[in-house]
Amino acid sequence: QVSLVESGGGLVQVGGSLRLSCAVSGDTFSNYAFGWFRQAPGKEREHVAASTWTGTYYADSAAGRFIFSRDGAKKMLYLEMNGLKPEDAAIYYCAARRYGAGHYYSPRAYTSWGQGTQVSVSS
Repeated sequence: QVSLVESGGGLVQVGGSLRLSCAVSGDTFSNYAFGWFRQAPGKEREHVAASTWTGTYYADSAAGRFIFSRDGAKKMLYLEMNGLKPEDAAIYYCAARRYGAGHYYSPRAYTSWGQGTQVSVSS
């Protein structure tokens, strides 16, 4: 098992940028695939970006604006968010799953979650 702690959320104006970070500890970093999810009030948790053996995949809402990166040496994950829109406002979570365990876009596939970090976008 791994533990994850997000940081970097905050309030940003429409069109602005934020970089979220996620510190990973515990089990061997390279044994896991990671993802970013978000949940807005009254909505289900949704996939934002995820890493797999074959690459990094983005939700349509994030593609072209968000960049998911990972630093194995530092055991860190990052989500760079650009061109933020009001609909991007949510609590953002990083999560971990074993490679091959379920679909990368499904929250159910992930066994470890951070506590979340709030992203607010003002118009």
